[in-house]
Amino acid sequence: MKIKFTFFTLLFLFAGSNLYSQDDLMDLLEEQVEEESQEVAYTFKSTRVINSHSIERMKARQLDFRINHRFGEVKQGWYDLWGLDNALISFDFGYGINDWLMVGFRRSTYKKMYDGSLKFSLFRQTTGSHQFPVAISYYTNMGIYSLKEEDENFKFTNRFSYTHQILAARKFTEAISLQIMPTYVHRNLVDYNEKNDVFAVGIGGRYKFLRRVAFTFEYFWANHTASSDKYYNPLSFGFDIETGGHVFQLFFTNSQIMEESGYITETMGSWADGGIYFGFNISRVFAIGGHKKE
Repeated sequence: MKIKFTFFTLLFLFAGSNLYSQDDLMDLLEEQVEEESQEVAYTFKSTRVINSHSIERMKARQLDFRINHRFGEVKQGWYDLWGLDNALISFDFGYGINDWLMVGFRRSTYKKMYDGSLKFSLFRQTTGSHQFPVAISYYTNMGIYSLKEEDENFKFTNRFSYTHQILAARKFTEAISLQIMPTYVHRNLVDYNEKNDVFAVGIGGRYKFLRRVAFTFEYFWANHTASSDKYYNPLSFGFDIETGGHVFQLFFTNSQIMEESGYITETMGSWADGGIYFGFNISRVFAIGGHKKE
């Protein structure tokens, strides 16, 4: 009887200690899960803030097809339906090669411009054990305009322009995101009193105040505007509206041009003088190329 009592006592103590060990192990596993790094998603809902690119990129094998409109000046009045009779249009494609590289192609009515782009993800904002406070991408663009030139001596290389940007963004809360955009633009041909090289700094933001609606803004300061009475710094305000697979962006801006080498360096509208344009972007995402083999 004594032997049986001793045996059951030891069995009870062993089972209890084993139970506590399992609890301790589960606690450790939970702590490790909590400490794992998590990428911060949806800093912006679209690959654009308004005119400029956002930190977002297409995932691997996804295609973003965008139709972009910029109407005429609102101050044109009722005869031109407050600018709606006059519009610039662009068709824009962005494709995710993989989860860190996106390629783009666009055709615009302004100067009959064609341009291609690359966007690389360099760093991603993360939380957890290995935190990184911001997401950083590099964006580059090369444009070529195809308007006919009457001058027989006109060089083909004069048609080219180039843009380089660093996109640095942080999602502070589920509602608030900000992005800063140091920018360099080079144009091979400009007027005699303009600069080939323009440096600019942009800032953009998003405030999500409803589940599917967010307020957005964007502003660029360019170094050529300080000495120019012809061009202005682009300033835009708008709203993002999510509807399933589409994102509608509705906004007012003082730049009718949509290409980086245009709206950063050639914005001719002034908010103070009523040089404001209504515009919209429509984005639709498609899955292209099937699934990867496991």
